[in-house]
Amino acid sequence: MDDMQMAWPFLIPIVGTICTFAYIIVLTLSKARVRELEVRERIALIERGLVPPPEVDPRGFDRAMHRYERNRYRSPGRHRRAGITLMGVGFGLLMLIGVAGGAMNEGIGVGGFFVIMGLAFFINGLFDHPAEDYSPAPPRAANGPISQEPPRRD
Repeated sequence: MDDMQMAWPFLIPIVGTICTFAYIIVLTLSKARVRELEVRERIALIERGLVPPPEVDPRGFDRAMHRYERNRYRSPGRHRRAGITLMGVGFGLLMLIGVAGGAMNEGIGVGGFFVIMGLAFFINGLFDHPAEDYSPAPPRAANGPISQEPPRRD
């Protein structure tokens, strides 16, 4: 009886770990099955000559939109923010080394480098053109044929 009472504190984490791994394995297998069905559905649409709508592959659509959004924010404002941050770091190092360290020439050298780099980023941000707005292509029929031929009326 004493052995069983001594084992309880060790059995709980072991059983919890085993259950966690089992849950992760089941979750992975179910996601793989859902993804396989999505791919089969997309292939079946393509084989029938239909253009799959973005809803058929929502993860692919979301990835494409995320790439677009990520590229959209690489705008001049990003360069300006980086420039202002570098100038702040440069002035901070200038004051830290020059005043607290008692070496004004070294402080101006190190801090001045970062100030100049920040100024270059800031000016680069002023010269960049803003990102063009996204204009999507005209919508196509979700279930129509791939070719743009009008339907035959025989």
